[in-house]
Formats: sequence, structure tokens, C-alpha cells
Amino acid sequence: MTEQLERDSMEVDVVIVGAGPSGLAAACRLMQQANDAEQELTVCVVEKGSEVGAHILSGAVFEPRALDELFPDWADRGAPLTTPAIRDELYLLKDADKAQKLPNALVPKTMHNTGDGTTRYVISAGNLCRWLAEQAEELGVEIFPGFAAQEAIVEDEVVKGIVVGDMGVGADGQPKDGYMPGMELRARYTLFAEGARGHIGKQLIERYQLDAGKDPQHYGIGLKELWDVPAEQHEPGLVLHGSGWPLDKHTHGGWFLYHAENQQVVVGLIMDLAYQNPWISPFDEFQRMKHHPVLKPYLEGGSRVAYGARAIAKGGLNCLPKMTFPGGLLIGCDAGTLNFAKIKGLHTAMKSGMVAAESVFEAIAAADEGDTGGAELTAFEQRWKASWAYKELEESASFGPAIHKYGTVGGGAFNFLDQLTGGKLPRVHDTTPDHARLKPAAECEKIEYPRPDGKISFDKASSVFMSNTNHEEDQPTHLKLTDPELPIRDNLPEYDEPAQRYCPAGVYEVVEGDDGQPQFRINFQNCVHCKTCDIKDPAQNITWVAPEGGGGPNYPNM
Repeated sequence: MTEQLERDSMEVDVVIVGAGPSGLAAACRLMQQANDAEQELTVCVVEKGSEVGAHILSGAVFEPRALDELFPDWADRGAPLTTPAIRDELYLLKDADKAQKLPNALVPKTMHNTGDGTTRYVISAGNLCRWLAEQAEELGVEIFPGFAAQEAIVEDEVVKGIVVGDMGVGADGQPKDGYMPGMELRARYTLFAEGARGHIGKQLIERYQLDAGKDPQHYGIGLKELWDVPAEQHEPGLVLHGSGWPLDKHTHGGWFLYHAENQQVVVGLIMDLAYQNPWISPFDEFQRMKHHPVLKPYLEGGSRVAYGARAIAKGGLNCLPKMTFPGGLLIGCDAGTLNFAKIKGLHTAMKSGMVAAESVFEAIAAADEGDTGGAELTAFEQRWKASWAYKELEESASFGPAIHKYGTVGGGAFNFLDQLTGGKLPRVHDTTPDHARLKPAAECEKIEYPRPDGKISFDKASSVFMSNTNHEEDQPTHLKLTDPELPIRDNLPEYDEPAQRYCPAGVYEVVEGDDGQPQFRINFQNCVHCKTCDIKDPAQNITWVAPEGGGGPNYPNM
């Protein structure tokens, strides 16, 4: 950029990056403590989505343990938890037509959602975050949607806040009419709650070597649709899970179908990004999965109203980095606190944010006048390890690695025994990163996916339309290639350029150029911010960064 206007700067006590469950729980807990102590505290949350909840996507069956602690009177406050889970079913899909329903006695206890005395709820995670934002603002938190944190401010190796991305920059990198330089938000402490594979969190993990001695983080891609269905097909609180077909024996994952409120059903697939076959398209696996006789009857006659996709950090305790660094913390899925054994992460994300808030407030309250913060919050680790959330992750540390090592059936058997012994079996590790798992295309079976029927299954273009995704076309692409020649030079001959299949939004294409040669095209306007490309590219050549604030999907009650 040729010339920049001087950045404005604002100073607050705490900046939180991301208005998801961990960030908002942290904001609420901070202000609760400040108000109880009658201490002045300024807390600011920045959110890259156009509104709180716009980028939130999760299953979700919600365990309200953290919410019970944060707002014991959440029901009186109108929290959007209205549909308790009433019935659990778990299936193994054997092929396109056959399935086996597993008896409850063989279902791992972590996957039970009913019958153990705990009431769980089928919810919209986006609506939960919208409600949490209302509570935070009532407590005095300032929330700024449509502002994307672009980088951390680091001075003398201490994080001092963030820089919000510039607005009004053209694709050529030059300011357009109405250009506004991003503001500096300086803080005594900064909490990063960007979700899985947060781009600043990724930089901080590398800068401070927070993952030293840890297994590499492992991820899945979650694809989800929201359907309006006929009343006679709807059973509020019914929870279905399953695995098996259409995924092959080297590809792990599972599906969910939840009956929510208002005659709506949510259906989705979580597919492990450690898969080997570069011909696999997670999007198309999801679409054909819905035709199985176990799932299709719940969708027939209904209409799809929303679609989205998002990576999830599923590595668990083995992959959890150190969460503290000078001046701040990683919380929630930015660190990887999801309990994959439960297929749940909202409650553990919220708890990590609450523990962080207690550690931050303790440090601020004990500081001398004029102290600008920046010390490493060493008390956090002890407080975090004493929490029930950490204990959950500890008990299920082998869950994901066992499935990677022994397969869905063998890993499931190991995990069943491990849970019976209270997590006492020898710890299993997986030290191969997801991007290193792909085999050459020539060694794998090419997959011919069935054409969508437009009733149960759909194409990518119509699906992206259903996600309400939008980016200003005249802006720099937020999908950066370290080597622009690599996709055609290396990935195409070796893997038939898998980006054109692993992306669930049709962002990446290999097209014929004017010279008749293949070219790599990036349709960044389609990006639903799932981060799969940043994770799965075999050469780690693609880096996802936050685009201009307000861009991306605009999910309803997802």
C-alpha cells in the first residue's frame, strides 16, 4: 500500500478476539468479577462476522455445565435451551442400504446424551452466542461485530493487543474511496478465541513454541444443514449418531441428525482430515450419506434452509498447546479444548474462557497502580488443570489417536475398554500431521460421486448460496499462496490438486488457461471460513487470514 493514514489507538484492560462461546464466557466472567468487586474494568470483544453468531456453526447437543456456573439463572434469563435431548440412537451404516443399531450397553458412556441424570439440549450454537452477547453487554462489555483482528501487537516479546484489519483496500492493495486504516486495540491482556485454526493463534503457537513436546493438532471438517421438515417426521429431542458408510475403512468420521425446535432437523457429517485418498470430497460424502434409509425418511418432504462447514480441532489433550504467553491466552478451540469423545466442545470452550477470566482478573486486581500488564499468567495453568474440563480431556486423551491407529472398529473397542478403566490404559499418540496423510492419486481409487437430486442432495454452488456467504470482490484475497506455482507444478501431478475436492465451498478450481495449460483459480468470494485448506494442503502452501471484517458466511440459527 502506497500511503497509510495514521492508525487510531484505543486502550482497554482486556481485548478478546472472537465472539464465540469461549470469548463471550470469558467476557461475562470478567465483568461479573469486576462488578462484584466494584472495580472499574474495560473489556472489548471484536468479532469478524457481520453480527455475533454469523460465523458460529456447531451440531449441537449442549451440556450446560459451564453455563450453570456462569449464569445459574439462565432459564429465567431466557437462554435458548428449549429442547432437551430425550432419546439417543447410534447406528453403524454397513453399506448404502443396510445399518446396525447399536445396543446402549455397547455405546461408549461419553456418547450417551440421555439416561445419566444430566439434561442436555439440542440447540443452535449461534443463538447461544447471540444470547451470551446480550448478557455480556448488560454487564458492561463492549462488542464490535464486523471488525476482524488481523495481527497481534507484540513489543519486547509481549503481546500488547491487536490490530484490526484495514477496511476499503482494493484487490491491487491500494486504498479505495472510503479507506479506513485498522485501529490498534491495546490491552493489558489479550485473549484469543478465534475458533479452530485461528490465524493469529497459529502465529502465536509458532512464535512462542507453545506446542513444543505436544502431538500435532488433528482436525475434522464438520458439514451441516438445517432443514424444515413435516410435523409427522419431527420428534423434538431425538438424537441420532452414526459412523461407517459412505466413508471407507481408511477414512474416519461420523454423522449426526438432531431434532431441534420449530419442526427443524439438523443433519451433518464430521470427517477426519487425516484421510488418505486425495479423490475424496467431504462435501460429496455428506450429500450421498443423506440418502441412506436411516437418515432419508427424516428429510423427505422437507426443505433445506441453511448450509455451512467448519473445521474442528479434535486432537484433545495430547495436542493441547501451552495456553499462556506473555500478555495473553489462547482459549476454546483456538487452543483445541473440544472433547471429541463426547462430540462436544461448547461446554469445555466456555469453561476455558471462564478459567482464563478468573486468572486475568486476579492479575489485574493484584497489580500495582500504573501496571500495564503483560506478565505471563502462570496461575492459569494450575487453575485450568484443576478444572472439570481438563479432567474430561485427560480421561479421553486416547480417543482420537486410537481411532487413527486401530481404525473405527478397533479404536472404538479400545476406547470402550479405556472408558471402563477410567482412562487407565496406556496413552495412545498420533504424531503424523493431517496434511502428511495423503497418498498419491495414482495409488488410490478414484471416486465417482452420484449427481445430486436437488431434493435430498445438492451441489456446492447452491449450498454456498444457502450459507449467505459474501465478500467484497474488490479486495485482496485472504487465501495466501506461499508459492503460487506449487498447485499446478506439484500438487496436480501428485494428488490431482486435492484443494478442488477438500474445499466444501468450491473456492479452488483447476481450469484451462488461454494457452491451453491448467491454471489454479481461487474463488475467495465463496469462502465459508472453514480453514480446511490451511489444514489439509499437503505442502502447507495455503495460509488462511481474516478478510475484511463482515465478510464470510451469515449463518442463521446454526
